[in-house]
Amino acid sequence: MILHKGETLFRQGESGPLYHLASGLLKIVRNHEDGNAVLVNIIVPNETIPHHSLISPKPYYGTAIALVTCEIQVLSAAEWYRELEGNPDKSHAIALQLQDKLRMMQQRIDQLTQVTPAEKLRKLQSWFKTYIAPAALTDVLTQDEIGQFIGLRRETVNRLLRAQASSVLVE
Repeated sequence: MILHKGETLFRQGESGPLYHLASGLLKIVRNHEDGNAVLVNIIVPNETIPHHSLISPKPYYGTAIALVTCEIQVLSAAEWYRELEGNPDKSHAIALQLQDKLRMMQQRIDQLTQVTPAEKLRKLQSWFKTYIAPAALTDVLTQDEIGQFIGLRRETVNRLLRAQASSVLVE
């Protein structure tokens, strides 16, 4: 299946199949009761989601939206869990995938624990280059989403991006 930028793959609270992201990027947005939506995760190629349902089914934690055009494989939940029960190698593969995701989240924690806002932004830009080059971070995420992802206000992100752009012009 092809999902184009801005299209929704699944919505928070729904239940359904699992998905394998063959190419592209997805964002996971958590909608709160007060109507606020917060970017909580980025899904990169070769991930199977939702992560919290790889071992046992559970409703979707957030809403998955394409950041760029994505190629996605739909995986039947019933078939997935049936195969999991009879195939220990699949359990091992899932454990490795979850380990990789945990390591990615550790990198995200490293971004969030940087002392200065400028360093938080720089680390996120560096991390994103792995997945979206040659596009820029701001081609994929809004300033508000960048701020949500690294714990900064949109105004701070705007100021930092302007400072980066003016320093590039000086060089």
